[in-house]
Amino acid sequence: MKNVIVGTAGHIDHGKSALVRSLTGTDPDRLEEEKRRGITIDIGFATLDLNSYRLGFVDVPGHERFVKNMLAGIGGIDLVLFVVAADESIQPQTREHFDICRLLEVPRGIVAVTKADLVEPEIMGLVKLEVEEFVAGSFLEGAPIVAVSSRTGEGLDHLKEELRRVAEQVPAKDSSRYFRLPIDRAFVMKGFGPVVTGTLVSGMIRKETEVEAHPLGKRLRVRGIQVHNQPVEAAYAGQRTALNLAGIEGGELIRGMTLTESDRFQPTHRVDCLLHLLPSAPPLKDGTLVHFHSGTAELVAKTILLDEPASGGSERRLEPGQSAYVRFRLRNPALLLMGDHFIIRQLSPIITIGGGRVLDNWVPRRLVPARSPSREESKKFLQVLEKGTREEILLHLLRRNTGGCVEEDDLIAHTGWLPEEFRQAATLLQAAGKVAILRESPLRMAESAVLDRMQSAALHALEGFHKQNPLLPGVSKEALRSKIFPRANPFLIEAVLKELEEKKQIVAAGETVHLQTHQIVLKEEEEQAKLQITNAFEQAGLTVPSVKEVLGKLPVERQRAEKILRILIRENVLVKVSEELVFHTGALAKLRGLLAEYKAKSDRITVATFKDLTQISRKYAIPLLEYLDRERVTRRVGDERILL
Repeated sequence: MKNVIVGTAGHIDHGKSALVRSLTGTDPDRLEEEKRRGITIDIGFATLDLNSYRLGFVDVPGHERFVKNMLAGIGGIDLVLFVVAADESIQPQTREHFDICRLLEVPRGIVAVTKADLVEPEIMGLVKLEVEEFVAGSFLEGAPIVAVSSRTGEGLDHLKEELRRVAEQVPAKDSSRYFRLPIDRAFVMKGFGPVVTGTLVSGMIRKETEVEAHPLGKRLRVRGIQVHNQPVEAAYAGQRTALNLAGIEGGELIRGMTLTESDRFQPTHRVDCLLHLLPSAPPLKDGTLVHFHSGTAELVAKTILLDEPASGGSERRLEPGQSAYVRFRLRNPALLLMGDHFIIRQLSPIITIGGGRVLDNWVPRRLVPARSPSREESKKFLQVLEKGTREEILLHLLRRNTGGCVEEDDLIAHTGWLPEEFRQAATLLQAAGKVAILRESPLRMAESAVLDRMQSAALHALEGFHKQNPLLPGVSKEALRSKIFPRANPFLIEAVLKELEEKKQIVAAGETVHLQTHQIVLKEEEEQAKLQITNAFEQAGLTVPSVKEVLGKLPVERQRAEKILRILIRENVLVKVSEELVFHTGALAKLRGLLAEYKAKSDRITVATFKDLTQISRKYAIPLLEYLDRERVTRRVGDERILL
């Protein structure tokens, strides 16, 4: 059965609840105060089955004081049942509800002219003409206008047929997307515990699934699910859903919070949006505080206009009827994704003044200074988010990322796209030479131009390093990163160096990197010093002099002498056995031969025997034996060594 969410809208006391009750047999006014006062204060719910369609009615209040509850119910609806009373026609909340439906981009609807039994046919005709004029140029232009009476039943069958026909036009919900349920009611049910309700705007949810409550950040378990008051194993996008939750105390969950799958999204304090200011609204000044409504959330937000002041003006302001890119700083965090709709209302008097769509939910903490080139770049970025293809959006997201590369999970948290959508966009960009895929699973990518610039910068840095340090073999990866890529993702640096190595432009030996063409060329006095060091240790055998003593006799300064010593160690001419002792490889080779001869007699040797065998003192014997242990020539067992 196809699920369709129908939201009612219209002025107070125009018969919305009575109409829903006549259609469904369910009284959506659930509160005692509502029944006593005869008006809908909070959101009411009812269902109607029409052949293969199940219509879930969200009956929302019409009184101006309760419009915030109306906003909590109207989000996520498929069509609106727009109610106008025949005896009063268009009224103030009729206009406000209509503006809200347009700003939220409700796609389709039906107009029900109620209380048809209270007016003459001529008056009904005039009201219908007034309604047609009122909705002209909007999503309701050409929509069915049905005269009904909840008291007599007039027109109800016709209205049901029109509801069924419009329901056919509602596209099937995509339950493959990520689970998201804005909470419009939260209460504790005796014997069950915390229960929340809402319209499942995307994805699906099963029993025993772990979910996360935003902005609390708490993980909860779904103990039970009801859809239209019936227990089920799973709920799907478009259904009115109630969840019984475990892992949280009663009262912690409130309207305005959102449930999602765990570890998928993050709440935000700042969003960049496309705002449409209503023609009836006063001018909106930079810095104005407003009520910000999205989904079921109501927050106070500060308005920051991104456009420069009008020519000759000194302050930023948005004029009535205009649209602009606007940043909202939310007083409290909320879960908002790209494409989410919102409404803003004045703090006082509380009237609806505009609305639009969230374009960016990952806004930097600090606003760029006025007249800065970055401000214009920020607007261009928002233009792409508003109108661009998925490939264009992905490319601009990569360009804005300070680390140079992005991962699949981060992009999903930013956009709400599915992995296959990213992969398709990334593959097209890769084929166009604009993106490099660094890892397949999970997907990690970078802009090709960034990789090219980083490769050029790395080569340039290595050239400079070799020029300044001709005796050093190369630079450490960490030093290279901190010098030219201080903000880059470490994975990106590895990718840059790997590609340069594959191109045979650099050599990476462990943590050291050098140009492929780099060779250490010694000056005449350095060659002489190198030979002098070699001879000193070669002639000393196992009773070597100290490093300080050898280097002090060289014809070059101490710094260059130490570099030459490191060259000899790297070339395996010398071996550093300890911090103080360096031996010639020839001497160590002779030592190994001596131990091999000794092993023919015994496979165990003590320190004393080792000293007698090699004719060296304990100063040399202990470090050499420890070196032989590391080289697995010997293994210490108590006071002896076993020859391996």
